[in-house]
Amino acid sequence: MTQQPPQMSPTAELAAKHRRLAGVLDEIGADGLVLSSEGALSWLLVGARVHISLAGAPILRALVTREGVEIGVFSNEAARIREEELAPLADALDDGTVTLHPIAWHADVDAVASWFPAAADWTLVDEGSAALPLRAARASLLAPEIERYRTLCRESAEVLTDVLSTATPQTSEFELAAELGGRLTARGAEPVVLLAQGADRAVHRHPLPTSGPLGRRAMAVVCARRGGLIADVTRWVGFGDPVEGEDALDAAILDVEADIFAALRPGVALVDVLETIRRAYPARGFDPEEWTQHHQGGAAGYQGRDPRVAPGVPDVLHPDQAFAFNPTGFDARRVLGAKVEDTVLMRQDGDVEVLSLDPRWPSIEVAGRDRPATLRR
Repeated sequence: MTQQPPQMSPTAELAAKHRRLAGVLDEIGADGLVLSSEGALSWLLVGARVHISLAGAPILRALVTREGVEIGVFSNEAARIREEELAPLADALDDGTVTLHPIAWHADVDAVASWFPAAADWTLVDEGSAALPLRAARASLLAPEIERYRTLCRESAEVLTDVLSTATPQTSEFELAAELGGRLTARGAEPVVLLAQGADRAVHRHPLPTSGPLGRRAMAVVCARRGGLIADVTRWVGFGDPVEGEDALDAAILDVEADIFAALRPGVALVDVLETIRRAYPARGFDPEEWTQHHQGGAAGYQGRDPRVAPGVPDVLHPDQAFAFNPTGFDARRVLGAKVEDTVLMRQDGDVEVLSLDPRWPSIEVAGRDRPATLRR
């Protein structure tokens, strides 16, 4: 796929994405495609925020036709959406490529024919019925998206550096999460996931914060969204010298990740990457079933994982596609956990660029690539 110039305007970016969706309509033989998920809507509308509550459904729907985009939006939100979230797309709104249809706040936004009567006799397809071609349509990031993503990922890594550099063993997990969330929000990003794990909770792989102290060793995870794109980053901090087996466990999980990166090429099936992951764990000294103890990540971008790597997933890899793999391991005898996670971009030649880098963070070279070490305090 030809990469677009970084200076592409938001209207041109929308047009490029609309062309991809018109191709999806041709592929599935439909008159219209209804987008309802936050990821798909924000992708198409060049990063527009389409929610009110982070836990709630989007407040609008988009009907994509071969001619343009019709948007049904609750009337109490329509003016703000037009004036703020869709401001970069003013040209598309003016020329009718994008049209807003305000509806009552109590109406059914999914009843497309009620706010766009012309669709009553059309063949409409929802996201669930076109999930695979939709994911393929948004897989290859355009050049301006890559630049926005690179900036978000770098800033997310910087926030982790800033916060973990001042944490102490007495800092609570809640305090750590609050500081991370505040600094991300100050940079215009939404912290959609904040995890914090003190030494006493090493057994848990999705550690929601508690009031417990960080103790001797701690993990922090952020998933930060801005312009629709989500940066996924994990970092570790240690206070004092590592205990027996700790450095070896960290090194082993980095080797698993290196095996994953080596398997990434455009056209490779995602299930084949999973097979690489399954083989990598025992090859690096872990239990052969370690891969079953936590999800392993997958494609990234406008959703946390788009999709997760899992048995039976039919997707293949695309050039200029983002990924966030997160191999984890656990040493039950020493009660030690290990994990690595960064957001990366795979280029046409399979080269993997780590987007979530902060040069201030200590690193170790693994397979010719700088990877995060534990920050020792």
